[in-house]
Amino acid sequence: MALIRQRKLTKQQIRRIDKQQLDSQDSLDDSLMDGVVMAHYGKQLEVQITSLPAVLPVQPEIAPDDPEPFWQALELGDIWRCHVRTNLPMLAAGDHVRWTADPNTGFGRIESVKPRTSLVSRPDRYHKLKPVAANIDILAIVFAPLPAAAASLIDRYLVVCHHAGVKPLLVLNKADLLAQEDGVDTSEILAQYAALGYESVLTSVDCPENIAGSDAQTGLDELKRHIDKKLVIFAGQSGVGKSSLINALLPESGQMVNVISENSKLGQHTTTTSRLLPFNPEDLTEGGIVDTPGIREYGIWHLTPDDIISGFIELAPLAGDCQFRDCRHTHNSKGCALWQAVADGDVLQRRVENLVTLSEEADTKPY
Repeated sequence: MALIRQRKLTKQQIRRIDKQQLDSQDSLDDSLMDGVVMAHYGKQLEVQITSLPAVLPVQPEIAPDDPEPFWQALELGDIWRCHVRTNLPMLAAGDHVRWTADPNTGFGRIESVKPRTSLVSRPDRYHKLKPVAANIDILAIVFAPLPAAAASLIDRYLVVCHHAGVKPLLVLNKADLLAQEDGVDTSEILAQYAALGYESVLTSVDCPENIAGSDAQTGLDELKRHIDKKLVIFAGQSGVGKSSLINALLPESGQMVNVISENSKLGQHTTTTSRLLPFNPEDLTEGGIVDTPGIREYGIWHLTPDDIISGFIELAPLAGDCQFRDCRHTHNSKGCALWQAVADGDVLQRRVENLVTLSEEADTKPY
């Protein structure tokens, strides 16, 4: 077998290579600019320019007889379609990135992502963990009397908030429907979360199923105060009016709103991709709303039992008082402090049951 010898470089050659690499990096640095990911489309993303590069590209001169080639100038606030450099983590709406643009093609390339303050992720249909949105301040958990509020889904979102380091805000939409018979349980659920210290807002927007004569937009001013200059996710089961709320807060967003099916009483999915809708398109520091696809279930199999119980803020301190350290907190668990607290009337039985359900789900392999 022939011996392949590595070429020995002289000191002069090494210095020249190092200088070429440094010059290349300096050239790249001069062309880098800041941006925020506004939407994700599979292999491409939309990025809004928030700062211009140190050196602006110069449009080439065109001979009199030559056709004018494509050229897209760089302007603050413009949105470009971008590819992502290999080996970067999966990006999401809200990510702050450094990127370069090619005015000759109208496409950019994301070179790096800045550290995130928070990241909300969820498993996709293929059981892979996908980021939903980055640098989120508030997760607005939207529910309504119709379709009936699901406390188990609210608990699931609260666990997600706790794990992601995002503040939860309960938004009861279609509040005018509370006067109807179906609103009794919803009011009780809202009071239970208020007793746990969770903030809530009651709203009513112009949904097709609102009762006649009701105020089409109430509670919006209070909601605006909660989310002012914040980056917010509106999440909840389909049909609760998330898109209607976004339309009311951002009339220019042009969100589609579907009428709840009369047969199934379930909403139809109207959003197809996560998108950042800024409060002020010219200044992204003023916050905005990340509109995410409607989901009826939010898988939490990627979380540990400790992650899950920490999201039940009134139950987590009791877990250490169980007779056995590996207590699973099921109804027949011997010496379970959580069920003793239920018997004493200190905690809600449904919260313990939801904790057990989510813990068992997390123990289930995603295949």
